[in-house]
Amino acid sequence: EDAVFTVLGAIALQGIRLLDPTLGECFAVIGLGSIGLLSVQILRANGCRVLALDFAEDRLKMAASYGAETIRLGQGVDPLRAAIGFSRGEGVDGVLIAAATDSNEPLHQAASICRRRGRIVLTGVIGPELSRADFYEKEISFQVSCSYGPGRYDASYEQKGIDYPLAYVRWTEQRNFVAFLDLLQSKNFSPHRLLSHRFPVERAQEAYAELSKGSSSLGIALTYSNQAYQAKEMSEVQLSQTASSLRVLNSAEKNPVVGFIGAGNYGGNVLLPAFRQTSAQLHRIADRGGLASWIAGRKNGVRFVSTDIEAALKDPETDTLVIATRHDTHADLICRALKARKNVFVEKPLAINEQQLREIETSHQALGSKPPQIMVGFNRRFAPHVMKIQELLKDRKEPLAMTMTVNAGMIPHSHWVHDVQAGGGRMIGEGCHFVDLMRAFARSPIQKIQAHRLGNSADGICDDKAVVILSFEDGSIGTLNYLANGHSSYPKEHMEIFCAGRVYEIQNFRKLRVFGHPGFHSNRLWRQDKGQRACVAAFVQALRLSSPSPIPLAELLEVTRATFQIAELLKQP
Repeated sequence: EDAVFTVLGAIALQGIRLLDPTLGECFAVIGLGSIGLLSVQILRANGCRVLALDFAEDRLKMAASYGAETIRLGQGVDPLRAAIGFSRGEGVDGVLIAAATDSNEPLHQAASICRRRGRIVLTGVIGPELSRADFYEKEISFQVSCSYGPGRYDASYEQKGIDYPLAYVRWTEQRNFVAFLDLLQSKNFSPHRLLSHRFPVERAQEAYAELSKGSSSLGIALTYSNQAYQAKEMSEVQLSQTASSLRVLNSAEKNPVVGFIGAGNYGGNVLLPAFRQTSAQLHRIADRGGLASWIAGRKNGVRFVSTDIEAALKDPETDTLVIATRHDTHADLICRALKARKNVFVEKPLAINEQQLREIETSHQALGSKPPQIMVGFNRRFAPHVMKIQELLKDRKEPLAMTMTVNAGMIPHSHWVHDVQAGGGRMIGEGCHFVDLMRAFARSPIQKIQAHRLGNSADGICDDKAVVILSFEDGSIGTLNYLANGHSSYPKEHMEIFCAGRVYEIQNFRKLRVFGHPGFHSNRLWRQDKGQRACVAAFVQALRLSSPSPIPLAELLEVTRATFQIAELLKQP
């Protein structure tokens, strides 16, 4: 029960490190929730004198039991006078604000009780206004603490495991965890006293209801028992038997039994509902974020929900996997799904480098003459306006001149999609949609690629402001303007096609205008339709009828390799 406080303890510890306390200094802690009370204990363990301020009498008593002097706010006691007396007339050396309020009063209060050149650290949440007068005369420093310490929100540290050198960054979030666990070795440090409630996990809803009451709870522990696990296991066995019976009943229809890996924004809000509207059986969903998979599964009627991705890959009931995870995981999951002889629908891209693509090819070829199907979610080619233009162009004899303008919008440079190893970059991760769309219109292999970036990239990002020219074997030419330097008020996606004295225009996949084609002029949808549902429906239909994939694998490989080549060309000076 002490160890469950490790994350909260690391948050308190990082705030105190920013305060930089030394033996004998005096500090104030404003707000005595779990983090505030942990901070009081840690400061006392550092040999510091502590003044604790809060409105709740019971929390002040707990702080006093840890060796702090206390002030009950709102009871007519002047915090400034009390703090001056506590600090022997000088003002406290520093203040840790662990309160959560919309008011600016804690910050004003902290500044007033600080000595000259004192320091204030915020680990809680306060109002947005900072008064210059509070800080100017005393030259007080103010800093916001970022969670458990250096490494937090850094994808290289948290997801790739690239540690900061100890000689230069002594305390990272992981080292703060270890330091807090070391503190627990002391008999004088027992955070389990902060537990005000304990609930078995089966009654978790009651625990959250208690938490929502606010001041009535301090620390709430959830306990797990072997009986709970056994009951869950028995329930899954019973459900699995029911699912098997349903499969026998429906075997004549050959409806795919689908498992999902990934329940993020796109997977949970777009792909799952799209598959639900088909004849597919939604059998299982797995996502490392348990809450996300539970919400998505409940909304869409999925039978089994878990955080176990391995179970989804090995599930004998599932014959088709939908992969909606981060880009760098796609190729590995595809190869593992193919090895288990499962059909695959993967959200773009198919892969983010040539080695991954070759591994997919090898895995697919190893399965003989009737391998499972692979489908990439290149939905633009299934959009209703695109399908209509395809119909109008079915008898064309001349090549096409295509221009696709994408007002892509700026994504922060720190976002994982810009990371070549995690997201592959924007051209591979998103530009592939538009390369595929022009490939679908041309109905001819890509013969030549030219790519030019806009100016020199000072931030190292080369593929979010670019012009790409694709030449096709039939003489068609496609120009992709992929630009992150536009304005959000302009439509995101706009396409024009010139052919045989006619012009076809798609505005943001909502409005279609045609010039010069007899019998057809325009069509406007009630809402934007980029073809996601039609793409999924085509894939499920192909599985039901054992017909070829809606997009041949050779075409998927061609488009993916084209994006690799574009990305390389854009890196050149």
